Amino acid sequence: MAVHVCSLILNSPQSIPGDGAYHLIRFPYAGESADGHGMHQPDQPDGATSRFPDPRSGLIWPSTAGWGEVKALLYWAAGDYTEVRDRFVRDPLGIAGGADSTCTEDHRATPGGQYRAKAWGVFVDPGTPLGVMVRHNGSSAVDVTHAQFKLAIFT
Repeated sequence: MAVHVCSLILNSPQSIPGDGAYHLIRFPYAGESADGHGMHQPDQPDGATSRFPDPRSGLIWPSTAGWGEVKALLYWAAGDYTEVRDRFVRDPLGIAGGADSTCTEDHRATPGGQYRAKAWGVFVDPGTPLGVMVRHNGSSAVDVTHAQFKLAIFT
């Protein structure tokens, strides 16, 4: 059995608007802990070129079809929200036929920042990128101060 892995990390604040909508977490193309199979590259499989922090920098393009294990780690700064939400999304930008979300979770705010880890299993395909999206119900923007997004594909 082969395993293809992509592991992304964001170590700088990313502002999430207080508009109630879901927003794609974007990741730089440098500093990844693992991308040996080229799943997070500026030159993307559909012919487009991305540059961090454009929305496409939030995509992992599976290198092969198979069973995928997706994981995310999200650190929220304190804010005026009472709830934060997150989800994994196939095709979050509508590039390959339309968004399909899974593993949506909501979390009631606790004092201080919110620190959330999640994992889920999905079938993946090279023509359908994946992303992790977040939202909050506050009235003003709040930073995600640290994020990780990982995909392991078992073939």
